[in-house]
Amino acid sequence: MFAIRIVKLYRHLCEEKKEWVLSKQLLRCGTSIGANIVEAQAAISRKDFLAKMYISFKECCETEYWLELLHETGYLTNNEFESINQDNIALKKMLSSITFTTSNNLKNNNS
Repeated sequence: MFAIRIVKLYRHLCEEKKEWVLSKQLLRCGTSIGANIVEAQAAISRKDFLAKMYISFKECCETEYWLELLHETGYLTNNEFESINQDNIALKKMLSSITFTTSNNLKNNNS
């Protein structure tokens, strides 16, 4: 699970690298992705589902930003960055597809 990797990375950054500010931002957005997906599964409408999935997509975008910043500032090695960033990119692609398809289906049903 991606959120577990984020929590473990947060611990590593705090304990080993003594970095607390950037890593806290990463923890918040990186764990929010899954939380919003779970909320979307309990949505009361298709619009509610789309809104929660889109929030998850935006949290992936923010996660990517913090990962890149941590990498560029030397807190993450190339291997650490590539490993978790590839997972984030895969999630982002999946969520992009879900939001695009759901949005199109809603538009087609309203026409």
